[in-house]
Amino acid sequence: MVARKSPGSGDSCSRSMSIKRRAILSPIEAGGLASVFKVLANDTRLRLLHALVRADEMCVSDLAASIGMKPQAVSNQLQRLSDLGILASRRDGNNVHYRIVDLCVRSLLEQGMCLMKEVTSRTALPLRGRR
Repeated sequence: MVARKSPGSGDSCSRSMSIKRRAILSPIEAGGLASVFKVLANDTRLRLLHALVRADEMCVSDLAASIGMKPQAVSNQLQRLSDLGILASRRDGNNVHYRIVDLCVRSLLEQGMCLMKEVTSRTALPLRGRR
């Protein structure tokens, strides 16, 4: 799945082999990648990740307020991202603070936003309403 990185370890995604030079994904690799994309393919989780990119670290109640959801619902979504190794948390009294530890996520969000802009400009149709 997604490799965990410690702070200051650098972005292993940028040091890995170019995708053009890699062998075609095996069924297992494709399944793993699909699993990662399934976790990320959730509008609430994407909004939470974007909030964390912007703030570096936030507690659950602040994240909930930033996207207009209840803290328990946000906590459930954060757990899914933590299970994938994308987020780390630390407790400070009654608050749990989250931060992104997988540096690939930032660039993936940027690339996804770029792709969304390109697709919507070419099709002139909103992505959400298309089937």
